[in-house]
Amino acid sequence: MSLTRTLIARPFSLTARTTTTRPFSLAARRMAEGDAGAPRSGGSAQGDAFTKREQASEDYYVRQQEKDKLAKLKQKIADQEAQLAKDREEAEGLTKKS
Repeated sequence: MSLTRTLIARPFSLTARTTTTRPFSLAARRMAEGDAGAPRSGGSAQGDAFTKREQASEDYYVRQQEKDKLAKLKQKIADQEAQLAKDREEAEGLTKKS
């Protein structure tokens, strides 16, 4: 066997052998109810003080976000109305000159 043939064939056979003999496993993570953010079931858990406080905090956050969004929209409307009034005055000025 020639030297070039040995060098070419050898790395391929080593690579093929090591990739096919490596073990591969993947452990699936299993979670029980209530683990790591899973929703709580009904019953006594719904009347829990922590659950009520958490719900109130989430509701407050949502209301604040909606309030901010509404304020931004109102400001945008006011800006657009001011621009519209300015454009109307300009249009009236042009029609009076004609």
